[in-house]
Amino acid sequence: MRVTGEGIWGWPPDRGNALKVLKRAVELGVNLIDTADAYGPETSELLIAEALYPYPKSLVIATKGGLIRPGPGEWVPDGRPEHLKQAVDGSLKRLRLERIDVYQLHRIDPKVPMEESLGAIKEMKDAGKIRHVGLSNVEPEEIERARKIVPIVSVQNRYNIEDRKSENALVYCEKNGLGFLPWFPIGGTRGLKPENALNATAKAHGVSVFQIALAWLLERSRVMLPIPGTSSVAHLEENVAAAKLKLAPEEWKAINALAS
Repeated sequence: MRVTGEGIWGWPPDRGNALKVLKRAVELGVNLIDTADAYGPETSELLIAEALYPYPKSLVIATKGGLIRPGPGEWVPDGRPEHLKQAVDGSLKRLRLERIDVYQLHRIDPKVPMEESLGAIKEMKDAGKIRHVGLSNVEPEEIERARKIVPIVSVQNRYNIEDRKSENALVYCEKNGLGFLPWFPIGGTRGLKPENALNATAKAHGVSVFQIALAWLLERSRVMLPIPGTSSVAHLEENVAAAKLKLAPEEWKAINALAS
């Protein structure tokens, strides 16, 4: 999302840097890249293909459809079957893929029954254009309904140390073996509050608060797949290094006490 322009709109101010970020991610061993047709719109997918095609065999590209962008900062649900089918074909073309590894419904459209939206995605899966289906911004009961329509492999909801409103969705994913992709895993553009427990742990390990936040997520659950976004190579390298951090039990307890 962050390789696009300001407001997740248009091309980035430094296109060359965006391409470097994407290439460096793969060099560092990142094997899952999450995007969406709404990022830009379309520019994120185009940049991914420009930087990384032909893709390494180990790389999983997940994208999303179901939101349209009338302008910067605007996100409008569109779950109509005809739109989603066009969206899948558009993502395939931009990403230069014959099949999308993971295609996620970006948001349930309150004006369209979920069964119709996911029915269209199932059709595209049955046609061989999608390998796996995921959901985004959903509650446990919605996941349960969706699984009656098409197999679901992952859920992408907002979740971080300070915002755990999706705890029930995470628990559902753990019980049912679904991947959980927390967006804004380090608090988004506003970041995290400088809580004492985070600062103390960061200083003890000689790392940033954001690295501690990612380490906490990874230790929180075996189904956790954080997707921190960045437009900076240095920040990317910092994020990836967080995977090697291990928190002591007392550190974990102190951070875990930071209620949302």
